[in-house]
Amino acid sequence: MNSVNQLYTNKLLPLEKIADLLKSDTDVIVAQCASEPQGCMSQFHKAKDRVKDVKVFSVLTLKPYDFYMKPEMKGHFELCSWFHADGSRQAIKNKTGTVTYVPNMLHTAGLDRIAVRRPHIFFGTCTPPDDKGYVSLSLGVTYEKDILEQAEVIVLEVNKYLPRTMGDTHVHIKEVDYFVEHHQKPPTLPSTEPDEVAMQIGNHIAGLVEDGSTIQLGIGEIPNAAALSLRDKKNLGVHTEMMVDSMLELYELGVITNKEKSLHKGKFICTFAMGSEKMYKWLNNNMAVEFLRGSYVNDPCVVRQNARMVSINTCLMVDFQGQVASEAIGINQYSGTGGQTDTAVGAREGLDGLGKSIIACRSTAKQGTVSTITPILPAGTAVTLHRSHTDYVVTEYGAVRLKGRTIKERTQALISIAHPKFREQLSQQAREIGYID
Repeated sequence: MNSVNQLYTNKLLPLEKIADLLKSDTDVIVAQCASEPQGCMSQFHKAKDRVKDVKVFSVLTLKPYDFYMKPEMKGHFELCSWFHADGSRQAIKNKTGTVTYVPNMLHTAGLDRIAVRRPHIFFGTCTPPDDKGYVSLSLGVTYEKDILEQAEVIVLEVNKYLPRTMGDTHVHIKEVDYFVEHHQKPPTLPSTEPDEVAMQIGNHIAGLVEDGSTIQLGIGEIPNAAALSLRDKKNLGVHTEMMVDSMLELYELGVITNKEKSLHKGKFICTFAMGSEKMYKWLNNNMAVEFLRGSYVNDPCVVRQNARMVSINTCLMVDFQGQVASEAIGINQYSGTGGQTDTAVGAREGLDGLGKSIIACRSTAKQGTVSTITPILPAGTAVTLHRSHTDYVVTEYGAVRLKGRTIKERTQALISIAHPKFREQLSQQAREIGYID
């Protein structure tokens, strides 16, 4: 047995021993999304009878793990979510007392927590080691690499099905305290087929994107529609938080070439990826895609340096002032800030003066009974994007630019892209508030 294999073997732990590593009154940070260490996290609850006040920090926790879904875990575990998903929302609805939200800007989420308290354990996922002893963190380094470098104990869940990705993803086995083998196909994200309304929004978005632009594109029906509408563009580049299938599709069509980028020319730049098995196979050993830390990729000071930078995000609601609510309505936290503010601010402040931030939403919600253009956000609603940072707003009825406009001008512009059945009511409300005459 060579030295690499021997060192790796010496650090292997059985999966059922993972819970033994947990200690009371500590911070445990786990990798996010498709990098989630699902084998390890399925073991956490087994430490319940001997630990208290264990805080587990995560983004988009994909599975309803016992350690936060069961009410009896209260006082023993708390999921500290940087971005809610189905499980955490359900636990909150069930009033388990085991979930809380952490306000954050994603590019500093991990670093901000390190400033509060050094993490006790980092749990991540990785590929098997190569013959030089290096593993790849594979599908994400948004905060994972920063946390790994500061944690007291490092545990990596080895999964032979993970792609070996390029960029700042590599770690030598000597830097890791324990390995656990848990082989499973990485979580996938089905592409949502856009409906007619989403395609109308996508077409309006595409009209704002020039050839040679560098784009940031999120997930969901509207971003998918935007991608479909970009098929006639030329020489687009990618600098994005999340790598998704629609970017691969545009690359295969020759729309994305990365040739005209001002930063990392010729490269896709991202912090994490989640999509189809096809995309994961494409990412494996792909020198054209670099995974870099979120503290770099999402830093507005970096984003703004990209040529013709266009940030495309979605929201829940926009008020007449241009305040954007993308994560909560009232006191009900639905998702999280994520990287929306990071990329929107960076794009809007593009150094070449050609950057654009686009916020898109359907004109109505709740089966057409509520306007997403509203005079005032509901009480308690978190503002994801400050009104001074809002640039373009798009619905299926058009696109308007709020940058540099007065409250009166913003109000009139937003009413013009509201659903027609709400426009008269919105105009009356605007007059009552005093925003328009």
